Amino acid sequence: MFPQRIGFFPYMWLLYLLFPIINLQEEHGIKLVLGAVMLALFAVTYRQLYWVTGRDFTLWLALQVLIIVILSVAYTPYDLFMGFFTSNFIGWYTEKRHFKMAYSAFAAMVLVPLIMATWGMPIGDLLFLYPFMIIMLVSPFGIRSLYRKRMLEKELDQANEVIKELVKREERMRIARDLHDTLGHTLSLITLKSQLVEKLAAKDAVRTQAEAREIQRISRAALRQVRELVSEMRAISVAEELAEVGEMLRTAEIILEIEGDTVLEGVSDLTQNILSLCIKEAVTNIVKHSEADWCRIAIAMAEGDVQITIEDNGVGLHSRDPEGRGRSEGNGIKGMAERLSLIDGSITLRSGAERGAVLTAVVPRVVKERKDGVTA
Repeated sequence: MFPQRIGFFPYMWLLYLLFPIINLQEEHGIKLVLGAVMLALFAVTYRQLYWVTGRDFTLWLALQVLIIVILSVAYTPYDLFMGFFTSNFIGWYTEKRHFKMAYSAFAAMVLVPLIMATWGMPIGDLLFLYPFMIIMLVSPFGIRSLYRKRMLEKELDQANEVIKELVKREERMRIARDLHDTLGHTLSLITLKSQLVEKLAAKDAVRTQAEAREIQRISRAALRQVRELVSEMRAISVAEELAEVGEMLRTAEIILEIEGDTVLEGVSDLTQNILSLCIKEAVTNIVKHSEADWCRIAIAMAEGDVQITIEDNGVGLHSRDPEGRGRSEGNGIKGMAERLSLIDGSITLRSGAERGAVLTAVVPRVVKERKDGVTA
């Protein structure tokens, strides 16, 4: 009925429609029927204002104001309290000119029926009514300020995403330039030397051996250059990745709880980098597929391994996406397992105790040496 991102707030406001409904009980005949129709139409305008924008938003708001004026003049001045609904939407205008125009019409809607009702109301009722009307007239300014703050935060988040993409693009360009500058000449030289060795193989064995040794020296230098280049690349630590996913979950209105030591002292940069990629992939799945509102990331360090558990309270592993695939049948789980296998790690995915899913990644703190003598 209302946008999911807003939550239960719009439904709570519907309770205030009980007051004009109670006031309508004193009417009879056609007046009662017309009053009921207008209240129903008012509820429709309230619902539509959460969905429409632009000119349609103004038209629905004008209709809502007209209904309040008719009810407060033809029925009871206490129906002016319905103006609190309108005051909320007035604050949604971001442009100053549109806000002033809408607020002027809203103020006239409040003041004209209020002045007309003043002459016939007891002083006690006026002392009750006027303070609320003053609050109603002031509230659009506060609501507009909060709305603008929320929009600025949204724009800031979008700008941060653009900056992150630009940083990634610049880093790729830097790596490409470094690879070209450091390895391009070296690989070209190796190619020429190899062609020369091929020509000399049957003619000059001594020179062929010398050229082969030179190729070995050049290739070792190239390997050293690659290692230096890789060492200059900045690895992402688990603590830094937790800050990133925390921002992602906050934007998705998902509560994040973190348990354990996030520094992971003594854990290599390679291990932390792979764990960070797994955390990002898991949290992305939670945001996209789980429909959860809570997430827990627990980090435990034993003597021989590191264990990271990511749990949510979403729909669990049996949910299906629009293509009919289960949550456990993809969504990056295979990619995480492949990354962790590089450092002899493992991953498990199971259903939660009551609902949701629990993903556990375990990696050794010391990477075992492979049979061919090469370590990860």
